[in-house]
Amino acid sequence: MSEQSAQSAGGGQPSPAEYRIEDLAHHSGATVRTIRAYQDRGLLPRPERRGRSNVYGDTHLARLRQIADLLDRGYTLASIKELLEAWDTGRGLGGVLGLVAEVDGPWTDEEADRISREELDATFGGKPDEDAIREAIELGVLERVADREDEFLVPSPQELAVAAELYAAGVPLQAIAGHLRELRGQVEHIASRFLEFTTEHVFARYLEHRPPTDADAAAAATMVRRLRPLAQQTVDAELARAMRLFATRHLQHHLSPGPPPVRDDEPRPVVLPSGTIRAVQRLVGAENVAAFITAAAEREVHTRTLDALTATNEEGG
Repeated sequence: MSEQSAQSAGGGQPSPAEYRIEDLAHHSGATVRTIRAYQDRGLLPRPERRGRSNVYGDTHLARLRQIADLLDRGYTLASIKELLEAWDTGRGLGGVLGLVAEVDGPWTDEEADRISREELDATFGGKPDEDAIREAIELGVLERVADREDEFLVPSPQELAVAAELYAAGVPLQAIAGHLRELRGQVEHIASRFLEFTTEHVFARYLEHRPPTDADAAAAATMVRRLRPLAQQTVDAELARAMRLFATRHLQHHLSPGPPPVRDDEPRPVVLPSGTIRAVQRLVGAENVAAFITAAAEREVHTRTLDALTATNEEGG
């Protein structure tokens, strides 16, 4: 138990709380081993030594909670140490924590929902599909609920609704999952590029200090709030433009009475024997198959062009 006295000797303000390391672990949620490791790394102030005992206070408890919060937000122990050292030297941490909270906050107005296993099965064919459930959990479309085998958390009801509509239209679940994986990779690339772009042109001036000052961090947090909707607005506008362009082409392709004209600047699918593909994969790796086949084809075309030119010259001579 913590050694706290309810009132000071004069009956006024409560005396500061005092904890043994076991009590501190209980109140903070950290283990005794973790607390000692934080001390060794300089993340936690040393306790007061009284005889053979170490005594901790509320400052230690508050520091442990700060560390836990920053770890939950994805910070490493090394970066947390820098932030806490800035706090200890009087540079302030309030603005930095405000910036962390702003960036870590929701990037959508959508709210998570729950769905029962019975509702889920009814939505997707009426028959249990354990493989599809596992894949949806792996993709984060569904999350398990503790102690509830018959219920799932749905982080994005819109995403699940899209999957349901595609399935109802005849798209197999495996194809939907594969499409989501491909789409997610492309969207993550867009998000990464947007962050690089805004950091270079906007946030670099606020983040030149490590960690930033309270004022710079607060200004950066305000800028995050202003720029937060821009990424989605840009993607929405560009996706609408691209869908209008390509949907028209697809419609023309399928409604044309004869073979549609093929543009020279558009990629064309080429069917190759599976044995050829496997051989190239063994030779250059799966990620380099397309580049290798393209280079090989171009070299063959150039070689034949040179041979034809040489033969023409010999015949003329």
